[in-house]
Amino acid sequence: MDRKKKYRHILFWIIGLDLLAVVWLGYRYLDRKIPDELYVSEGQEQQVKNVLDYPLLSFDDAITVSGDGSYLLSGKILGMIPFKDVKVIPADSTSVLVSGSTVGIYMETEGVLVIDTGEIISQDGQSEDPAKNIVEPGDYIVAFNDKTVRSKKDLIEDLRNLNQEQVTLQVIRKGKSIPLAVNPVKDVKGDYKLGIWVRDNTQGIGTLTFVDQDRNYGALGHGISDVDTGELLHINDGALYQAQIVGIQKGSSGNPGELSGLIHYEAEKVIGSIDKNCEQGIYGKLSLLSEDLSLKKMEVAYKQELETGPASVLCCVDGEVREFEAEITRIDLNHEDSNKSFVIQVTDPQLLEMTGGIVQGMSGSPVIQNGKFAGAITHVFVQDSTGGYGIFAETMLENIEQEN
Repeated sequence: MDRKKKYRHILFWIIGLDLLAVVWLGYRYLDRKIPDELYVSEGQEQQVKNVLDYPLLSFDDAITVSGDGSYLLSGKILGMIPFKDVKVIPADSTSVLVSGSTVGIYMETEGVLVIDTGEIISQDGQSEDPAKNIVEPGDYIVAFNDKTVRSKKDLIEDLRNLNQEQVTLQVIRKGKSIPLAVNPVKDVKGDYKLGIWVRDNTQGIGTLTFVDQDRNYGALGHGISDVDTGELLHINDGALYQAQIVGIQKGSSGNPGELSGLIHYEAEKVIGSIDKNCEQGIYGKLSLLSEDLSLKKMEVAYKQELETGPASVLCCVDGEVREFEAEITRIDLNHEDSNKSFVIQVTDPQLLEMTGGIVQGMSGSPVIQNGKFAGAITHVFVQDSTGGYGIFAETMLENIEQEN
């Protein structure tokens, strides 16, 4: 009897845990499908009802209205369990110039970025690691003994002129400024070394997504991170350059492809500034609106307007921006990673033949649906190069608005 009773208790526990798991997964599903905010233009109020129409979920008829005309809809599960408040914000229809053109990217970091620490063979033949457990990968060195450090060249010059056994490095770590004391080591040549690997710039190619009427642009749809530390780069300066595609490494399962580009790093080839590098892309201002950027005026679709089904992608893989067929297969209106808000699949036979689908360098390619600018490609699936993630157009535009 005791054994049967024990088994019943175990069974009840398993059933209870399964029910909790179902409830949690159901809550998470609703949380990702129901946005925290909705922008709605005049005449599109029905879209709000469609977005919030889910079984077991109800929203109050009475609303709280703010001074700017926005209002809150309070949601409940089964009419009793508080879920979330959805803020509905009235907005005017917006149009931008979408692109899809390839651009060259050059960014200088704020200070110098620490990649790693390493050992040094000192004058007496000993192996030493002076910065170990003091300086960390991802730190930005911005000052050396109170002298500003802007580049690797500055840091090398400061070490060359050093005449003391201890230095103070001012670093930015996770947004905080921290002083660090380090004892440099003289190497076999008699030169002071800190035992750190650093980087002060990065470059590559990407896709220009859109430009607004004031020449503010958005590109990539995701931030630029350091390849070694994985940290989002804090930039001090940057520029967009003219670029052209010179080769394609076709993507396949388990092997993401890549566009190879030629960037023209001459002053006269600069087409704009890079003022912001964030999780949702890079942003700045174009110096001029050139015909080479293949700009096309298009109305912006709010996220609730997207639907699973046919779409298209604007991208440049052979020197000319063209529109290729695609399909949106999943939409998450409230994904915790804003640059993974929907899933898009390339279906165009010609693009699949040329690239295998989505490849590195296509990040920022505009996604078009129902004649509107819906978003941009941000990631490719490693195990399926025909598909990847995208970011909503309205999310990218919010970063422009924050800059103004």
